[in-house]
Amino acid sequence: MLRILMAASEAAPFAKTGGLADVLGALPAALKDQGNEVAVVIPRYGSISLDGCERVWDSYLIYLGPHAIHTSFWTRVHDGVRFYFVDCPWLFDRPGLYSAYGHDYADNHLRFATFCQAVLGILRFLFHADIVHLHDWQSALVGAYLRTRFNLDPLFRDVRIVFTIHNLEHQGRFGPHVFADLGLDPWLYQPEGIEYYGDVNFMKAGIVFSDAITTVSPRYAAEIQTPEFGFGLDGLLRAHSSRLHGILNGVDYGEWNPETDPYIHSRYSADDLAGKAACKRDLVGEAGLPADSQDTPLIGLVSRFAWQKGLDLFAEIAWQLFLEEDVNFVFLGSGDRTLEKFFASLSERFPRKVWGYFGYNHRLSHKIEAGADMFLMPSRFEPCGLNQMYSLRYGTLPIVRATGGLDDTVHGRVGFKFWGYSPADLLLAIRAGLTAWRDPADWRSRMREAMRLDFSWTESAIRYSNLYKSL
Repeated sequence: MLRILMAASEAAPFAKTGGLADVLGALPAALKDQGNEVAVVIPRYGSISLDGCERVWDSYLIYLGPHAIHTSFWTRVHDGVRFYFVDCPWLFDRPGLYSAYGHDYADNHLRFATFCQAVLGILRFLFHADIVHLHDWQSALVGAYLRTRFNLDPLFRDVRIVFTIHNLEHQGRFGPHVFADLGLDPWLYQPEGIEYYGDVNFMKAGIVFSDAITTVSPRYAAEIQTPEFGFGLDGLLRAHSSRLHGILNGVDYGEWNPETDPYIHSRYSADDLAGKAACKRDLVGEAGLPADSQDTPLIGLVSRFAWQKGLDLFAEIAWQLFLEEDVNFVFLGSGDRTLEKFFASLSERFPRKVWGYFGYNHRLSHKIEAGADMFLMPSRFEPCGLNQMYSLRYGTLPIVRATGGLDDTVHGRVGFKFWGYSPADLLLAIRAGLTAWRDPADWRSRMREAMRLDFSWTESAIRYSNLYKSL
């Protein structure tokens, strides 16, 4: 049995902005099922209630540069996994996790350096671990502290560090003036440390000071070693490629399963697809689309509105698609204002074909997965992606660009892929899906193939366990 301490900036169900939280909400329990003892540390944001939590450390004092910062530690067990919360209202009791009103917090470097020092306090006093597993830039300085300031500490001598890159685009890059706030040895501010073109780069610290580096899909592990997807760190990753592993994220089928989903109109399975048609009728009704839309292919989209997601491609071909093809479209999302305006104009121009909801609605996301015939994910890059795996389980065949985890999970007859990043390539993939949909018997066969694929966390947890043991 190994003892594993995971550190991240968010974890479901306590705090979530994206897929990172889903991983931290599911992987620890899967690792526990493999016989490991796992604990998770996240900040205690103001949105996290302390009801049901136990205060286990009253005042843990952290010194960072000129700052003396008081924190306290709380804990509770969720799904058999112990969670620790680093409580520092001055730094973490704010409207958003990383930003507010469209702007990142100016002291994010101090917030997450404090968090990383607090993780070391929990590691020292509350949860001694064999493996410290760090996730993304917000926890990356734990490795730098362990391998420099505490390198000779006998308590930490045998601790091994795993660092997972969930999205290399977000690196925790700050101006050189923040270095004095981090409490790091001065020699680290150089190219072999965490300096990056004159700035401080937290993600770089995670890469340099870990014993193993993982990413969230095999294809993404290869992609981030190229200039196109490396965001300036491709050379560093190539230099450390012997320690780089691509391990595909899993899906929580306790949450995303049409046989048990409480949010959808009718439950169904690969052996009994009747409920799928009922879910489509329900979604069509909620969207206010014409009653005869049951006989029209329906494409769904649940996404952040961001350039990464390839929605600029869809904007280029949408009018042509809806003018020339008999197809309906429902969307759920928010983000980039230009893209929001585009989707609003699309629903106004084609009210009998297009309907959407701006923001996030958990219930509606389930209803779209269950009620749509196809699911759109034309991403420019996608480290892993979860919605395409949800869609496969719901028999909603994904239309995806062959990148990252999308390429690793969508194969053969269960979806429609395109390789080039162009509007024409996307339009061809959508039309391939529409053509396939017009053969009902073949479409049902494709749905059943998709629904029987298994992307549960078990296989991923086995691979992580084997990696831990190898260290």
